[in-house]
Amino acid sequence: HIGEEKADVYLLLPPGMEAHSFEPKPSDIVKINKADLFVYTDKYMEPWADDLVRSVTNRNLLVVEAGRGTRTIPAVSHDSDEPAGAPDPHIWLDFDNAKIMAGNIAAAFEANDPTNKDCYRKNLEDYRKRLFEVDDAYRRTLSHCRSREIVFGGHYALGYLAHRYGLKHVAAQGVSPDAEPTAGDLKNLVTQIREHRIRYVFYEKLSSPEVAETVAGETDAKLMPLSAAHNVTRDQIERGVTFFDIMQTNLHSLKTGLGCE
Repeated sequence: HIGEEKADVYLLLPPGMEAHSFEPKPSDIVKINKADLFVYTDKYMEPWADDLVRSVTNRNLLVVEAGRGTRTIPAVSHDSDEPAGAPDPHIWLDFDNAKIMAGNIAAAFEANDPTNKDCYRKNLEDYRKRLFEVDDAYRRTLSHCRSREIVFGGHYALGYLAHRYGLKHVAAQGVSPDAEPTAGDLKNLVTQIREHRIRYVFYEKLSSPEVAETVAGETDAKLMPLSAAHNVTRDQIERGVTFFDIMQTNLHSLKTGLGCE
């Protein structure tokens, strides 16, 4: 959105892959060596990025840590790879953070191509305006809901969203999507659903819904999809699905799943 026709943007991660566990191939390093900018979130979301940048020989490459200057919250964790208290890496689900990330990217475009700075600044302003509008829609929709508890049959990916709108976030596994929930985790989740009369269990759209299906199968809860917006499927890429599209779909799911007016 910020670069528009002035930028040729390439998604390094294969469609649908988790950023945490991605392992760059030699061909990826070749692509980066030919690029003007390399944009990543931060070391918590892409722990492999530092090593990747060190292997690049392109001295003119501008490395952009999009998450620089964002506000973080501690991660909720149940696995050894992500110790409790480490920052939750899903920073873009707080729309104020998303505005900062967009600003960091726009600043890098401007530094690399100052001739077109007015274009990048206008596009950034437009993008931040849309983020404000989506944020406002979330506030209005989620202010009056029968339930304020997101029960997630996946990892703790929605902490920023829950924190921003005063929701409670309960998940089956840790921050890392590779963490496996224990039998105790599942039992506690089932107990909570029954005690609080939760009607919907949310599941990750880019992961197997097996855990959510197991939990829902032990209760009367129905399944509802949500996306942490950390990647897209190949079909979504081909259809031009944007971050805003994903967040609007998420809002619809939350409205239904939480029983919002």
